[in-house]
Amino acid sequence: MDNIEKDSLLETMMITYGDQLTRLAYSYVRDKEIAKDLVQDVFIKSYINWEKFRHESSVKTWLYRITINTAKDYLKSWSYRKLKVSELYQFNTKSNASSEDEALHNWEKNNVKHTIFDLPTKYREVIFLYYYEEFTIKEISELMNIPMSTVKTRLGRGKSKLKEKLERAEIVG
Repeated sequence: MDNIEKDSLLETMMITYGDQLTRLAYSYVRDKEIAKDLVQDVFIKSYINWEKFRHESSVKTWLYRITINTAKDYLKSWSYRKLKVSELYQFNTKSNASSEDEALHNWEKNNVKHTIFDLPTKYREVIFLYYYEEFTIKEISELMNIPMSTVKTRLGRGKSKLKEKLERAEIVG
């Protein structure tokens, strides 16, 4: 494949999967700008390694796998840990937030999407891929390299945990 074909393929992948991959990255890093940066890295990696793609899965599944690995690598990185320490310091030294800011923050906490992000990673991953990205259980199994029965179990347990959290939020809120 020559560079013109690869460039065209990259552009098609970016248009087709860019938003989906950004949402997936966001589900890990919870920062829109960092998620966008990670997805740019994913496209660079896919462009460089296109010849290594064995076509044993779909391009979408391959890109999702690269995105998950890239996001997990970022969460293990020194720059992420340094950022979190900095945020914690700023939060602890900041003056009291206004009541309007607190109300907005409480509204966000009760939002279903944020509740999903509070789930343990193994449940959040499958719920996000199944309900938001509309992957089948078989596709999630292949993507995450785990048995289909594990995907089903995680979906069931994740939904139960999500239901509990939402019910608690309704009672408290």
